[in-house]
Amino acid sequence: MLILQNARIVGSEKHSGKSEALAIRAGKILAVGSNAGVLSLADRNSEILDMHGKTILPGLTDSHIHLQHLGRILTMVNCETDHILDCFDRLRDRAKTTTVGEWILGHGWNQNQWAGGFTDIDLLHQVSDEHPIYITAKSLHAAWANKRALEIAGITHETADPQDGIIGRNAEGYPNGLLFENAMGLMSEFIPAQSGQTLVDNLHATQTELWKTGITAVHDFDGAECFSALQQLDRQNKLMLRVVKSLPLQNLEAAVQTGLRTGFGSDFLRIGSVKLFADGALGPQTAAMLEPYETNHDNSGILMLSREEIIHYGKIAAKNGLSLAIHAIGDKANREVIDAYAELRLFEQENHLPGLHHRIEHVQVLAEADLSRLAENNIIASMQPIHLVSDMDTADHFWGERARYAYPFSSLLENGTRLIFGSDAPVESFNPFLGMYAALTRSKFDQPLSSSWYPEEKISLENILAAYTINPAIVSDWDGKIGRISAGNYADLIVLPANPFEIDPFEIKDLLPNATMVAGQWVWQEDEL
Repeated sequence: MLILQNARIVGSEKHSGKSEALAIRAGKILAVGSNAGVLSLADRNSEILDMHGKTILPGLTDSHIHLQHLGRILTMVNCETDHILDCFDRLRDRAKTTTVGEWILGHGWNQNQWAGGFTDIDLLHQVSDEHPIYITAKSLHAAWANKRALEIAGITHETADPQDGIIGRNAEGYPNGLLFENAMGLMSEFIPAQSGQTLVDNLHATQTELWKTGITAVHDFDGAECFSALQQLDRQNKLMLRVVKSLPLQNLEAAVQTGLRTGFGSDFLRIGSVKLFADGALGPQTAAMLEPYETNHDNSGILMLSREEIIHYGKIAAKNGLSLAIHAIGDKANREVIDAYAELRLFEQENHLPGLHHRIEHVQVLAEADLSRLAENNIIASMQPIHLVSDMDTADHFWGERARYAYPFSSLLENGTRLIFGSDAPVESFNPFLGMYAALTRSKFDQPLSSSWYPEEKISLENILAAYTINPAIVSDWDGKIGRISAGNYADLIVLPANPFEIDPFEIKDLLPNATMVAGQWVWQEDEL
């Protein structure tokens, strides 16, 4: 038995924040309470650790992450720069140490942060003519390739735009290297795959990085290769991160034939939802909007799924015990998804099917008339607060007054919507304390709190923590197992140097755990406790 005493425990079964000790046995929490009460359970074999007043919280869940992409991007060139020329310089440095002919991969560029936007787009071709270069945008909804990479992929003047994708072109109609949405797929088969043992090793290393920020569970949205690698880690007892694994739409038929259902799996790896895409993203202006973008009155984005298509896939999934998770950014995309889910709920009721935890991923902007409709149809809002920090200026620029209901945390809560929070890493940092800061303050990281963006949509720290702990556990059917410091739950917890309820909101972004525990084992410690 392990006993942690002299702690400040937030998230106990009494929800008082006044519990000061807990006992752990066989990977689960045996008891929570006063020092005296918990110490009375000790025997001569018990290990007793003094927490010296540090705060203990439940382990945090990132409810939207891309583990395979994250693991790979940690090895790529960081293209998230304030100036386009700095991005090119980093790529040139990588070219100097890369064998001629091998790919140079990067991630993180955002032309909206560059003063001239794509003014110097052709300079990418000059970085190297000996290496194919392919760099993905921060949003993961656009990419950029040099001439060598375009040649390898066979993308020429004659190549047609794929469905729901755009090949960027110069004035003469020749590809300029930019690829938007499904056009990125034209490159995918030519880029060296991360698979096999390399992928397993990267995922194993990635979970350590997540533990360092207090993340003990994730909802992953990568594909079958990632699922296979996670299964290998689980079989080897090396997976110490609780993973809810989504399934891509293209795997729906196979999942049905195999009999997979949402919730099936082990203590560390279980099936989640079937993932669909209703539209694109804000940055490349491909999010589907009810009205055109402020900067381009001929563009309303790209709607990738109609209401009828969602209903079609939803009925197949619901009949076979699989929930849906649908990416929707723009107000039109969100409305289409809500309309479809409303009909799917009727289908579930008429056919005596369980009401599954269907979700919308992102819910980035809503029309005011739709604010109450998620709760009315029992739809989970899976949101990423950290996005608003980098997107607020872009949202104002592209959406104008419609940005009032972008990231509408408070409006959704007031209507009774269940919120779960994540990061969308590697699109943003997976550090959950940055997300907490964003939801609590709606301010940029380097600006005073008086600059809050639509402050009426701020929510309390209690509600924020619920979106990182209790709510994800409920949505993943792990309630009573994770998400709370309660007797009977798995001992998944983090130790913080300060109580987040007692520090200045501006300081929350700088919090990091001293230690992280999963199933009663310390998986990461800054220093020995």
